[in-house]
Amino acid sequence: MRASRALPAAFVLAAVLDLVSLVVGFRAGHLVAKPLLMPLLAAFAARAGGPRLLVAALLCGWGGDVLLLSDTDPAFMAGMASFAAGHVCYLVLFRRHGSPRARAGLLAVGYAVALVALVVLLWPGLPAGLRVPVAGYSTLLTAMAYTAATRLGPVAGLGGALFMLSDTLIATGVAGWPQLPGPDFWIMLTYAAAQFLLVRGALDARPAPAAAYREVRSTTP
Repeated sequence: MRASRALPAAFVLAAVLDLVSLVVGFRAGHLVAKPLLMPLLAAFAARAGGPRLLVAALLCGWGGDVLLLSDTDPAFMAGMASFAAGHVCYLVLFRRHGSPRARAGLLAVGYAVALVALVVLLWPGLPAGLRVPVAGYSTLLTAMAYTAATRLGPVAGLGGALFMLSDTLIATGVAGWPQLPGPDFWIMLTYAAAQFLLVRGALDARPAPAAAYREVRSTTP
């Protein structure tokens, strides 16, 4: 019980340290705090009995976080690939453990319009070598956010939307768009909140022990 409370508290503390470090320009604090976020969240998810795919998605996020600490193009591509693998884990997880919800068609239209508009607007400003990878990654990210909302509900849905917002802020920076003051602060704030809400939504969507037992029994010959 203590561990289940301490791990979320440690995650929040690391997130606050990271955000404060970004505000005051303390790069060493950011370099220490950012790589701690996803391992702490993954440990919490595992301790809470979360599915392995949930833990795998968070560890892929950790890989992306570490890689994006470098400013080189190869590290950016590798980090994007690591996050993409995490989105695949989320997609499979949400399809397995979620259930269809109302207004899925309306959300599909909204997310499709947002995806097309974003790619079209970003395309001219992106380096030529990043255009196709960013478009592909954006499609996968949008599918994850849509699935989170339509299979798990509003908590995970908000997490998926915030993940899209966080990565959109990154993409607009790469494309040379005007940025908010302190862009890294907003990127990390929305990202940390997104991952936490996705974890919370996934854990809340697990079947109750009795229901899970009945499901196993019903599928046993």
